[in-house]
Amino acid sequence: MQELDKKFYKIGDVSEILGIPESTLRYWESQFTIIRPKRNKKNIRYYTPNDIEIISKVYYLVKEKGLKLDAAQAQIRHNRDGVDKRYEAIEQLKDIKQQLIAFQNALDELFPDIQAGK
Repeated sequence: MQELDKKFYKIGDVSEILGIPESTLRYWESQFTIIRPKRNKKNIRYYTPNDIEIISKVYYLVKEKGLKLDAAQAQIRHNRDGVDKRYEAIEQLKDIKQQLIAFQNALDELFPDIQAGK
């Protein structure tokens, strides 16, 4: 996930950051009690970096692990520490994978003949 440097984000920003449709964010907000963005007088949602991290964990449980919404909510409610630890481990592994890919690409540029098997 990209670095979050602002204090608040609108729903369109969160949708773009996480690659989740706005409609899914609104639906998850209605289903998960832990997703509660702040709202202004015009009822516009404002998400904090913490809200975005919580939504990322929901995404991990629902989209990556394949849990149904009820099961994901139960996991968060009853095993929050376990979910947090697994999520953090997965995020670290994704970062390492990206670093390895960048390293491999740099090596391929430096030594193109080795990659081609020559």
